[in-house]
Amino acid sequence: MMRSLYAGVSGLQNHQLRTDVIGNNISNINTNGFKKGRVNFQDMISQTMQGASRPTDEKGGTNSKQVGLGMTVASIDTLMYQGSLQTTGKMTDLAIQGEGFFIQRKGDKIFYTRAGNYSVDREKNLVNPSNGFKLQGWNSVQDSEGNFSIDNSKTYEDVKVPIGDKFEAKATKEVVFKSNIDSRVDAVKNPGAPTELEKRKGQVHFSSINVYDSQGKVHKLEITFVKTGINQWQAKANVTDTVDGSVRFDVGQQGNVTQDSGDNKDAIVLTFNEKGAISTVREAGENNPDTVSNGELSATVAFNVDDGTIQRGGPRDGKPLGREQRVKIMFGTAENFDGVTQMASNSTTKAISQNGYGMGYLDSFNIDQSGVVTGVYTNGQVREIAQVSMATFINPGGLEKAGETTYMISNNSGIANVSAPDTQGKGKIIAGALEMSNVDLAEEFTNMIVTQRGFQANSRIITTSDHMLQELLSLKR
Repeated sequence: MMRSLYAGVSGLQNHQLRTDVIGNNISNINTNGFKKGRVNFQDMISQTMQGASRPTDEKGGTNSKQVGLGMTVASIDTLMYQGSLQTTGKMTDLAIQGEGFFIQRKGDKIFYTRAGNYSVDREKNLVNPSNGFKLQGWNSVQDSEGNFSIDNSKTYEDVKVPIGDKFEAKATKEVVFKSNIDSRVDAVKNPGAPTELEKRKGQVHFSSINVYDSQGKVHKLEITFVKTGINQWQAKANVTDTVDGSVRFDVGQQGNVTQDSGDNKDAIVLTFNEKGAISTVREAGENNPDTVSNGELSATVAFNVDDGTIQRGGPRDGKPLGREQRVKIMFGTAENFDGVTQMASNSTTKAISQNGYGMGYLDSFNIDQSGVVTGVYTNGQVREIAQVSMATFINPGGLEKAGETTYMISNNSGIANVSAPDTQGKGKIIAGALEMSNVDLAEEFTNMIVTQRGFQANSRIITTSDHMLQELLSLKR
C-alpha cells in the first residue's frame, strides 16, 4: 500500500507539472513567435519481486513479477513548427516563413528568436523595441569605384538603416541614345548654319538629356543632328553651364581632346547602311579624323565645368579653366538597330539613360524575402543598404529558452548555421507581418481536461490507499 501511495503522489506531482506547461501555453496564445511546450510521461523504476525463468524440458518459462513505483516526466519538448502569419503593414515587422531564427545581440551575448517586431533606434540600428536587442546581419560596403555591395560571408554585425543620411552625387559617365533620324529628308546646304526652314523640314534634329557633374549640378546635354549627305549626319554637342568653348568631341581611345585645337573637334559624323543601321562614327575634322566602324560605336563629349580656376598661359590666358568632365555617348552597335537608326519614319528624341545623379537623402526603405534592406533616395536612386542574417540548428528543439521570446544555444542544439535568408534550407522573410504563437487553444483545453482527470485519478489512489491503511489499523479493535 505504501508503494501505491507514492505512485499516486508521483502522478499528482507530474500532472501538476503538465498543467503548468499547458497554462504557460495558453497564457502565450497571443505572444508573437512563441513556440508551445509539450509534456511526455514515462513510468518510473519497477521493483522486481520474482525474476523470469527460462523454459526446461519439463515446463515452460515464467515471466518476472514486477511492481511499478509510479511515473515521471520523460521530456518537456518545445514544438518549433510554423505559426500563422499576421499582417501588420509595418515595414520593420518581420516574419519567418520556414526554418530559421533571427539573431539578436545584447553586449557580448547572442540570442535567437522568431519574434520579428523591430524598429529603428536613434543610432539607426534595427532593434527589438521591448528590450533593445540589436538585430544582426550585414551592412553594405562602398568600394573604391563608389559601388555598394553586401558580403554575407563575413561575420554578422548590427544592422543599420541610415535614415536621413546623404547619398553623394555621381558625375555622368555614360549616355545611351536610341533616337531615329528621318531618312526621307534632304541634306542641308550649309551644315554649319542650317536655315529655319531646313530645321522645320526635319533636316535638323535635336535630342537632349540632363547630365550631372561631380557635385550633382544638372547640365543639359543636347545633340544636334544635321543631315549632310545620303546616309550621313553630322552631330554637334552643346552642354549648358560650362566654360565657353570647352565642349568638344572625341572618337576612339586617344583622348587627346584640347580646347581651341584648330581641328574641328566640336562635331562628329554618323553614317548608316542601306538598311538604316548605324555603320561608323568619326570625327568631323579633316586632319586624320579618328573613326570607329565596328563593335560599340561611341564618342566622348568633353567639357569644362567652371569651378573658379583661371587659365595661365596659352591662347586662353586669363580665361576660366574649370574642371574637365568626359561623358561617353553610346550610339549603338555597328550594323545593328540597338541604338541610333536612320529609318523612313519621323525623327524621335530619345536619349534613354544616363548614369549620373545629384545628391539625395534616404527617403524610405523596404525589406525583401531574402532579407535585403533596399533604400530609396530622394535623388531617385535605389541601393541595397543591408541584409538580415538568419540562423538554423540541427536540433532547434534543443535550444534553451532565455525569456523575452528568445533562445540560447545549449549542449544539444548544435551550433548556429548562419547565412542569408532563403538559402541553405532557411525560410524566407515576410516584411510587414509577424508570426503568431503556434498554440492551438482547442488542443490545449482538451489536454487540460485530460490532465485534470489524470490528477483526479491519482488523488483517488491516495484516498483509497488511505482507507485501506485505516482498515488495517482498525484490526486491533
